[in-house]
Amino acid sequence: MLPPTADPSFIYRTRDAIAAADALAAAIVHLDLFTALADEPTDVTGVCDRLGLHRRPTDVLCTLLLAQGLLVRDAAGLLRPTATAREFLVAGSRFDARPYYVAMADKPGVGDFLKVLRTGRPAHWPGDEAPGDWHASMHDIGFAEAFTAAMDCRGRVLAPALAAAVECGSMRRLLDIGGGSAVYSRAVVERFPGLSATVLEASPVDQIARRAIADAGLDARIEVVAADMFTAAWPVDHDCHLFSNVLHDWDEAECRTLLAKSTAALPAGGRILIHDMLLDDDKSGPLWAAEYSVLLSTITQGRLYSAAEIGGWLADLGFTIVARAPTALGRSVLTTSRS
Repeated sequence: MLPPTADPSFIYRTRDAIAAADALAAAIVHLDLFTALADEPTDVTGVCDRLGLHRRPTDVLCTLLLAQGLLVRDAAGLLRPTATAREFLVAGSRFDARPYYVAMADKPGVGDFLKVLRTGRPAHWPGDEAPGDWHASMHDIGFAEAFTAAMDCRGRVLAPALAAAVECGSMRRLLDIGGGSAVYSRAVVERFPGLSATVLEASPVDQIARRAIADAGLDARIEVVAADMFTAAWPVDHDCHLFSNVLHDWDEAECRTLLAKSTAALPAGGRILIHDMLLDDDKSGPLWAAEYSVLLSTITQGRLYSAAEIGGWLADLGFTIVARAPTALGRSVLTTSRS
């Protein structure tokens, strides 16, 4: 699997950032957040308490505003408007730009993000007027085909870079958790001839993965196990586990559950690879990651995480991050092993 010859970052970033403007508009028009923080700085918890918001999306919003240079976190951990925000986004300023955003108040995307802030759930949760978030929709074969194709086309950019960034020469078997079309497994086993792989994926995506593996002529080296990664027992004979763009779909509790299942199933000397877009440890950027995290928080139960957050969960399980390497499209891969 060869990497592209041109850099498609702009193409993918434009899509990843599509919800960020809606989040900014919600903060300005519906919450008047900058005026509130100018009057009384507080931390993320304080923002939640004061405005009746849920922590996961509020954390995402504050990270976005920090990355955009509109908020700053002081030494006491309090969020304050920057000079730019004070001049343009605080009531009473001579250059108050808030009216410029009023026309966006009823935009559907703005309403979606405001709903996420106030409920803590994806904008289209099962049982609401819409059919459900994408997790529920994945049970429909038509939706699953379309969504998996979207992840596969991005994976064709990411997978060769991931394979080049990891060292699996001493590994025997890779377990690709939530591996979609098997695009990452395919790239990694192609680079390491002594490695075989298993894709752990729910139905009906398992069918899509089997087809892609057959088309690549890798049936002898990659198998697919159809299972719910949260409820099913995991294979215990794989010495390397891969989470590629998986953790960001889930809230912290679910991420901890998945990592606990991984560490329990790994043999001695096994390692975990976590491939994702990562926030800075102080959660003030990078901007692309902050923008993408807004989209994730709107349509899934998750958001993006920092290496420090993931490292803390792993430390509780006796694992340590031993390496970090960039891949493509702003992503990185963490290599972890038992402490």
